[in-house]
Amino acid sequence: MEMTMKTMWAIWLLGLFGLALVGCSTADNEMAGGNIQAVNHTLNNINWLSVNGYRADGGGGRSCCIIMPTKWRPGLKAHIEWEVDTDPYAYSKWPPLGTDGYRVAQAKHKANYQRYSTVVEIPEWPGTESCDLKVHFFTCNQVKVTTSCWAPSSPNYPIKVPTGMKEPSVCPQ
Repeated sequence: MEMTMKTMWAIWLLGLFGLALVGCSTADNEMAGGNIQAVNHTLNNINWLSVNGYRADGGGGRSCCIIMPTKWRPGLKAHIEWEVDTDPYAYSKWPPLGTDGYRVAQAKHKANYQRYSTVVEIPEWPGTESCDLKVHFFTCNQVKVTTSCWAPSSPNYPIKVPTGMKEPSVCPQ
């Protein structure tokens, strides 16, 4: 029986896939998908964020997806990048939507967006109880993350900082 080129490629790809599965089969290396959720404690708008290259909406809802280990281990870090609109209500003063004046005002406004990045430790979670990755944005471009299964409104939630915080005139160094 003669193998076609398609069959040979299919066998090769299945073998490669099998090797990939074997490489990920130890309990310490198991990975799982989860959502990313932005929790904004500032008066600015978080337009978008990314965590370790996984991009998400900054609007406060959950965005799919991030891949993380199922078991916490020391040294887990999140490289976070985000874009901030420091004047999220400016559009209320713009010319009518769809006009050239609106497009010009929007382009000028977008030129003032600010981008930041930081690396933060991912805190330990017990066993396999990681529930998504929640990224908290604070004044002075400070960021914390948690994998808590509790909702941010719960008294059991580990980060207890109010939302709607105004930027201080001077940020601590």
